[in-house]
Amino acid sequence: IESVQAQTFQDWELIVIDDGSKDCTSDILREIASGDNRIRFLQNEKNSGASYTRNRAVELAKGEWIAFLDSDDLWKPEKLEKQLKLTEQYPEMVVCYTASSFIDDSGEPYGYVMPALEKITYEALLRKNLMSCSSVMVRASVMKNIKMPGDKIHEDYFVWLTILRKYNVAYGINEPLLIYRLCKNSKSSNRV
Repeated sequence: IESVQAQTFQDWELIVIDDGSKDCTSDILREIASGDNRIRFLQNEKNSGASYTRNRAVELAKGEWIAFLDSDDLWKPEKLEKQLKLTEQYPEMVVCYTASSFIDDSGEPYGYVMPALEKITYEALLRKNLMSCSSVMVRASVMKNIKMPGDKIHEDYFVWLTILRKYNVAYGINEPLLIYRLCKNSKSSNRV
């Protein structure tokens, strides 16, 4: 949340959904949201998974663009600003993403950066998923018509492929504007 609040582009709406946490997360989030009217805090009635929660947030979003940020990841301050500048350069664009750097559970960086191609096609994305969910920004009119499927697959990868099958290309910023946290017990831990 602090990495969103630190964005150089400040005209954003943040929808934070607690997906059934069992600790004091909801109290912390409620307090943060009460101090910033751009943040909307919601809770799922029960743990419903990433797909359901992301779909719920997409339905509620009011902006022209939708960007995802998982709770353990961080954005560099200029992420949104640079992606929005890219939309001016390519007005036909429906999806863009950035390169990703990686940190461990304690915030220590790994030396690897996953690059972003200037343009990536459906065929190229089939070979290798370079689009980290928390780096992606999608035109809301497109995202609102695509539901993320269940959590037994890589639901975000499925969505990026679906979008590229129809719109041909995603644009990339080859700068690690996403800091992706690799946790030992997370779904993405095999990236280590």
